[in-house]
Amino acid sequence: MQSQPPPAPHRRFAWASRNFRIQTAATVIGGLGNAGAPIATAFAVLEGGGSTAEVGYVTAARLLPTVLLLVLGGAVADRLPRHHVMVGANLFSAVAQAGLAAVVLAGNAPLWQLMLLSAGGGAGYAFYSPASGGMVLESVAPEHAARAFSVYRMGLNAAQIGGAALGGALTAAVGPGWVLALDSGCFLIAAALRFLLETVPPAAPAAGGGMLRDLREGWQEFASRRWLWVIVLQFSVLVACISAVEAVYGPIVAKERLGGARDWGLAMAAYGVGLVATGVLMARWQPRRILLVGNWGVFLFGAPAPALALSAPLPVLAAAMFLSGVGVTVFGVNWMIALQQEIPAEAFSRVAAYDELGSLSLAPLGTALAGPAAVVLGLSGALWACAVLCLLLSAAVLLEPQVRRLSRRPAGAGAESGADDAADGPAAPRTEPAPTR
Repeated sequence: MQSQPPPAPHRRFAWASRNFRIQTAATVIGGLGNAGAPIATAFAVLEGGGSTAEVGYVTAARLLPTVLLLVLGGAVADRLPRHHVMVGANLFSAVAQAGLAAVVLAGNAPLWQLMLLSAGGGAGYAFYSPASGGMVLESVAPEHAARAFSVYRMGLNAAQIGGAALGGALTAAVGPGWVLALDSGCFLIAAALRFLLETVPPAAPAAGGGMLRDLREGWQEFASRRWLWVIVLQFSVLVACISAVEAVYGPIVAKERLGGARDWGLAMAAYGVGLVATGVLMARWQPRRILLVGNWGVFLFGAPAPALALSAPLPVLAAAMFLSGVGVTVFGVNWMIALQQEIPAEAFSRVAAYDELGSLSLAPLGTALAGPAAVVLGLSGALWACAVLCLLLSAAVLLEPQVRRLSRRPAGAGAESGADDAADGPAAPRTEPAPTR
């Protein structure tokens, strides 16, 4: 009697399409360089004799073009194949980072050159980010969205751990210029991988429309959802505070009171461990009230500020950074599920761009004013102000009923099961089933 062939082995990641695997791999590689680049940039300014204010100015120079160009980047990503947009943005960022590395390695780079080349990296990100979010959504079915977002973020967050630790160690060992050169190389590899993505044709634009019409429609989708713009308004101030803490005050405290770039890199790596550890949880946990649970994570965002204000030793600072990473993943996964569930696929990149534009809108101002705030309030006073603002904003957003009530919609469920009792006015969330991506 002839034996039967063994059954085909179960594929644990059968839901992960080729595009999802390539996009995740490219994101991990790009994330390795990106995690070390902010550390290297801050210490390049400090080692060149720069002040706290100048660190803030260079950081603001990177954020400003991102804020100015994000909406345009979202409109482009909804009109063109998204992987083409990402490849172009990655190549542009690679050139900008290579230029930044060159001027840092040459020594005594003037502030304007550091600001100009940092701005180039920010411009590349403005086109990359909206396209990237849309590409992930297109590559998985809605019923696998939570798992996909968690796996994707775990890959990115693992890169955060390795990149931050490596970036801090290399900055201390060989100097910030080589870390920036490594970031440029990572962008090139990520671009090459994304070139292999299969093209997903964008939705055909309506006849008689143009870029302005696309932007207007994206704004209507964004503004019609109160839960969306309330949280974005919250994040506009929150991100300004967190940017000042992590990009300006953190490196200063590390240089003056800890072990410099190496210790700050280890603290950032602890943040990454929090991101990854919680990603494992979020791959399995499916809370019903997605924005309510997500906002509980926001309460942890400001944990590093008190630790820095108190000049806590490295283990305590690392624990605070870990908690912050936990909060970011809890919020981030639930936020992406809300967007995937409620936003039409054809408008996703534009809405994501308005989301990020609003969230980053005050970040350049926050980092530019970080130095003057430290002069007026003292470094510890400025850090405590950031911590208090984070707590107040996290509590205030829960006053909005739609934030508390927006519920996860089971795959294939009808209109009523998704909206639950969140619809309490004309700005209620979408009630039709989420489109297939």
